[in-house]
Formats: sequence, C-alpha cells, structure tokens
Amino acid sequence: MSEFDDLDIESVAAAIEADAGQKLPSLRNSLADLKNRSYGRVHTPAQILARSARAKSGLTQQAFAERIKTPVATLRDWEQGRFEPPGGVLCLLSLISRHPELSDELAHTA
Repeated sequence: MSEFDDLDIESVAAAIEADAGQKLPSLRNSLADLKNRSYGRVHTPAQILARSARAKSGLTQQAFAERIKTPVATLRDWEQGRFEPPGGVLCLLSLISRHPELSDELAHTA
C-alpha cells in the first residue's frame, strides 16, 4: 500500500489551481501518475508558468524571448525546468499568463 492510494486527484488539483490562480492543464495527469506510482518528469510551478505564459501569448520561443528581452536559451531552460526564473520574471510571466494581451504591449517598449 502506498501513501498515495487514497489521493483524491480532483480535490488536490482544485486546491493547487486555486493557489496558482489559474488552470494547470497537465496537473491531473501528473497527479494520476503519482497515484499510480508511474513517476516520470517533474514539472515545477515556475516551469508550467513559463510555458503557459508563452503559449497564451501565441508566440514562438524565439519571439517570446525577444518580447521579454531574454535569451531564447534561457527561456528554454525555464520551460524545461533546468533553471527557475528570477522573482521579477515570475511576476511578469504570471501577469502575461493572466493577461496575454500584455505581451503585445512589450513589443512597443524600448
């Protein structure tokens, strides 16, 4: 018997999403993998946020990196979970994730 056998996937996912302030598309699959002891990749909240913000903006990695004035290799590292973005960038990604149109505003900044 595992400590995760009684895991209520829906209630745990709802609590995490409420804390994150947004839907996390692959969260339920990850929780199901945990419950079934089918461990794979680990996705950090920062990694999910980086991917989500870029996806919601509708931009490629190259274009999004240019918008947020970051090297594309750094953005890839964030999206692949190799490094976590600094606090200010996390704040920016959170804003873009909630308001994708803000990414367009960045195109017009110096």
